[in-house]
Amino acid sequence: MTNARPVPVPDERSAPFWTAAANHVLTLARCSHCHSYSLPPGAVCAQCGTTEPAFVFEPVDSRGTVRSWTVVRQSFLPGFDDDLPFVLVDVELDVQAELRMIGRLLDGVDVPLQVGDVVDVAFEDLAPGVSVPAFALVR
Repeated sequence: MTNARPVPVPDERSAPFWTAAANHVLTLARCSHCHSYSLPPGAVCAQCGTTEPAFVFEPVDSRGTVRSWTVVRQSFLPGFDDDLPFVLVDVELDVQAELRMIGRLLDGVDVPLQVGDVVDVAFEDLAPGVSVPAFALVR
């Protein structure tokens, strides 16, 4: 018997992100000072450096382009053995230059993939009310 995949454990700062993900909506934290998005949001805005970013979560366009990827063939975390092998993609989201997100590519390991391919966020449902963002190629 294999272990179940780990599920996110939201904290106060990340709860809006995970609540939206459960509804298959990508939201990002936007700094109230400079209006840049941060992923994940920290105590300091990565763009303007304010220590009082007062992040507000907003739904965003979920398309992006593949910057890089790797094929995962060995699991170092419990719960992923049944998913091996899988592709992790590094995606620059269209909503803001240099804003990157890493996630599983749901198209499988045999799909032809190139830097610059367009992807859209898709969601993997892990448990009732728990979904994680992933990606699917836009063809």
